[in-house]
Amino acid sequence: MSGVLVLDSRQTAAALEPAAVLDAVGRALVAVARGEVSVPPRIAALTPAGLLGAMPGYVTGLGLAAKLVTVTADPERPGRSFHRGLVVLFDEHDGRALALVDAEALTGVRTAASATQSALALAARPGLGRVAVVGTGAQARAQLALLAAVRPQAEVVVAGRDPVRAAEAAALFPGARAVAGVEDAVRTADVVFCCTGATAPVVRREWLSPGVHVSSVGGSHGPELDPATVRDAALFTEWTGAAASPPPAGAHELQDLPPGRPVTLLGSVLAGEHPGRDGDTGALTVFKSTGHAALDVAAVRVAYDVARARGLGARVDL
Repeated sequence: MSGVLVLDSRQTAAALEPAAVLDAVGRALVAVARGEVSVPPRIAALTPAGLLGAMPGYVTGLGLAAKLVTVTADPERPGRSFHRGLVVLFDEHDGRALALVDAEALTGVRTAASATQSALALAARPGLGRVAVVGTGAQARAQLALLAAVRPQAEVVVAGRDPVRAAEAAALFPGARAVAGVEDAVRTADVVFCCTGATAPVVRREWLSPGVHVSSVGGSHGPELDPATVRDAALFTEWTGAAASPPPAGAHELQDLPPGRPVTLLGSVLAGEHPGRDGDTGALTVFKSTGHAALDVAAVRVAYDVARARGLGARVDL
């Protein structure tokens, strides 16, 4: 078939089957750990309102893609931001553009999938146990929707600054409930998903129970986790640059780690090449996500394959 398959935001969301994205993102994380990708460090042009990031990548067995994404402040809601953009999938053999999809929906689902992979691999309790989702914006909602699809048996609470938005987000996971504050949410949690636009820590070490796993995917503008949490945790990331590169490519929380401080690639755990928690049910584990182009490749491949199978989208000659 000729032309580029174009999916609008609704069609992109419909084509991102949660279980398929979770599987593809796991494969991409393993490929990153094994060096089976070609992904340059993320770059960004800074503006008074935010940034424009460019993220190209090739993943063996999944394909070639590039994302252009803007992160801009929401002037009507201080502390919140918009993530918008486009992802293009290319034929890795002849360079033809195959698909053009909405980056906002894709980024939310692939980020939630990487966070969920970290929890499944590193949580002390099978099935995730008690889950706290911190945040009420687009990423928190994507996380809740993915969990509802792939781990509906989990016990979930949601916390955010706005009780009404917290209740609306909690409705995305049947049986989830909103709680009054972040501390109340995380004190009894086995797994904590941080999905905020924080510029300062929203989770404190003293709130975390022994054996908790924390997945932090927000914090584009500052740290979500306090220094004590990072100090005490076994650290896991998608790629080495999360600690080795300065923001916006690297994570705010992982700057200036002590020399020799180990940071393990999540893909190594998923591949069975690193023990992860290594049976220590009392250890604190942290997965710090900065986003990675390999995950975009994985998600857009799923969207393209599902859209073709379902007849979604429109063909456009560019």
